[in-house]
Amino acid sequence: MLNRRFRFGSLIVLVVMSRPLLAQQSCESLSGLKLAHTTITASTLISAGPLSNTQALTVPAHCEVKGVIRPTKDSEIKFAVWLPPAGWNGKYVQNGNGGWAGNIPYRNMIDPLSRGYATAATDDGHEGGAGADWAIGHPEKLIDFGYRAVHETSVQAKAIVRAFYGRDPSLSYFVGCSDGGREALMEAQRYPDEFNGIIAGAPANNWSHLFTGFVW
Repeated sequence: MLNRRFRFGSLIVLVVMSRPLLAQQSCESLSGLKLAHTTITASTLISAGPLSNTQALTVPAHCEVKGVIRPTKDSEIKFAVWLPPAGWNGKYVQNGNGGWAGNIPYRNMIDPLSRGYATAATDDGHEGGAGADWAIGHPEKLIDFGYRAVHETSVQAKAIVRAFYGRDPSLSYFVGCSDGGREALMEAQRYPDEFNGIIAGAPANNWSHLFTGFVW
């Protein structure tokens, strides 16, 4: 009887200790995931700690998947997905960008991850902050910025969620402000079935009026 209890106790310890390892193996295996016109560039289990380049913001432990989507020859849509290795609430949140985009808004991903959501964001298909020089002579990049990057990120990120957890998210949301609010309206118009809920905060829409106001 004592030997049986010892073996049972050892089994419990083994199972508990192996959980982080299994999560890490599952996360790393996502690097081999095959998705349409998409290359997975990294899949890493990240320990809880400060967000890169800042000491003020702490990020919970998560599986980070990074990739590049190329729906056209001139497309280079970078995106990132954060997946809770434990305690996933079964839902997905995609975060909008700001300004002219040009980078992945990692800060916006911290809150939904902390609440148990799988979450993702994109750089909208180009690098750089102020200005739109990247769009000159690159009509496909302008389309990526306009709406395609957000849509493609949604499709591929949800496929990654499915591969990691073995099921689709029960509910999906998009949250954005400023340019992210514009993205939210574009999603609602062009892909009304893509999200169960959309928050469009201070949307930078009606560009003719908006940019005329900037000039004035």
